[in-house]
Amino acid sequence: MTPETVPSDAEADTGLLSPVRAGTPIEGAVGDRAWLQAMLDAEAALARTQAGLGVVPGSAAEAITALARVENFDVRALALASRETANPVVGLVRALTELVAATYPEAAEYVHSGSTSQDILDTGAMLVAARALRIIRADLDRVAEALAVLAEAHRSAPMAGRTLALQAVPTTFGLKAAGWRQLVLDADHRLAVVERTGLPVSLGGAAGTLAGYLENARAADPATDDDPAGYLDRLVDAFAAETGLARPVLPWHALRTPIADLAAALAFTAGALGKMAVDVQVLTRTEIGEVGERPVAGRGASSAMPHKQNPVHSTLIRSAALQVPAIATGLTQCLMTEDERSGGVWHAEWQLLREALRLTGGAAHTAVELAEGLQVRPERMAANLALTGSQIVSERVSAVLAPLLGRAAARSLSSRAAATAAATGRELAEVLAELPELKDVFTPEALAALCRPEDYLGVAEPLVDRALRL
Repeated sequence: MTPETVPSDAEADTGLLSPVRAGTPIEGAVGDRAWLQAMLDAEAALARTQAGLGVVPGSAAEAITALARVENFDVRALALASRETANPVVGLVRALTELVAATYPEAAEYVHSGSTSQDILDTGAMLVAARALRIIRADLDRVAEALAVLAEAHRSAPMAGRTLALQAVPTTFGLKAAGWRQLVLDADHRLAVVERTGLPVSLGGAAGTLAGYLENARAADPATDDDPAGYLDRLVDAFAAETGLARPVLPWHALRTPIADLAAALAFTAGALGKMAVDVQVLTRTEIGEVGERPVAGRGASSAMPHKQNPVHSTLIRSAALQVPAIATGLTQCLMTEDERSGGVWHAEWQLLREALRLTGGAAHTAVELAEGLQVRPERMAANLALTGSQIVSERVSAVLAPLLGRAAARSLSSRAAATAAATGRELAEVLAELPELKDVFTPEALAALCRPEDYLGVAEPLVDRALRL
């Protein structure tokens, strides 16, 4: 296939098979142009850093910074050129040097001074990640706010708690929404830690010794030999300040902790959002109908069944939540990189990292729409809660009878009564009232009160209050 027959850059990845992120803000933040701009930002920041230390003329740093703009480059041409060097930085440095030479000839020799491809690409990757995390965290904040509103509004709304797919004991929708919110807060906390301390600049030179940077500094100022470690400290500190990224303890060309930590935080975030999505899918089933996604004309339409409105948002979020942990596993495997730079492992990270960022970002943005538009139907919750004729409170019955009959006898009696109620379709309280063991112990009215599901909510309401204080 010749370059002429290859799809254009604009057609290469439109999101057709990844609708969860199609059209969302994260796409632009992690696309090829954004990635290229981040690498250019790294080159410009490096030039400014070295200028501040007297290694590069200030005018050269200004010239490099002025021209390091993505609109000055052919992204597709750089992609094709990268096939000859196995990474896009070599072609980028060549193109940037030519551009600078044509405009500011005296500055051209200072492009990429003392650097190496991995310093630029890894620093660029961290810049892309930092910008993406700001978008994701802003969306998570909106999701948490919307879920707080739902939790407070439905703090006391009773519904069936379900375990292993079956009704278990009553809970409240407020507690369920508070649980979703807590996961979102947990995800945001993990991303915040990575954002604050886990996105470092990459500055190691060819093999992690920074020898090239030091040699350039010696050429500009022989006195650098008096304190080479001090110069390198100043270099790394200044580069971190220029980029807004963290300073690493060691060059991390072959120590991929930043990538693994970021992958883990993204996987947790996608999974946290996926929990909400899965619950919504269950609760929106026709035969349950306790919640629903906001109806919008045309959204969720079936190609064959006009009556259907599929739960699109929760489906998209769930799709991302299933993919990101698998991608994160691939990124974690890249900790096993050989030597001081890998032939293939480092290269394998790039697309995986981009996909993890944009799937998680797409899921977070979609979760805003889901949470802010979720329709809650307390009447259906009440109807479903009554389906078993109060068998859902059999645990309570056993607990109340245990001091009177003994634990084993109380459990046996409650089980028999529940089985009878299920077989006959009668209310549990009615069956209990007919049992000779209880005739002189409880009035029918007391048994009816004992079997009201809405009165067996434990501390669901205080738990909601506690969660919303966070």
